[in-house]
Amino acid sequence: MPKKAEQPTSFESSLQQLEQIVTRLESGDLPLEEALTEFERGVQLARAGQQKLQQAEQRVQILLSDDKDAELTPFTPDGE
Repeated sequence: MPKKAEQPTSFESSLQQLEQIVTRLESGDLPLEEALTEFERGVQLARAGQQKLQQAEQRVQILLSDDKDAELTPFTPDGE
């Protein structure tokens, strides 16, 4: 079973790695197994990036809430 690659620490890092993977896949020079591995990593990066975007959106929605009397509490993402 393949070992999971370590997740990048930031959204920007994930995006940069994803762009590199897309470039390698679009080149058409990778052997099938390597292309599948790269594709799998790309899917993982895209999902992690989507999750980070959703968490950021939730934080913004909380901060821009119309309820001025709402109690502010520290934001804790589900995965942490």
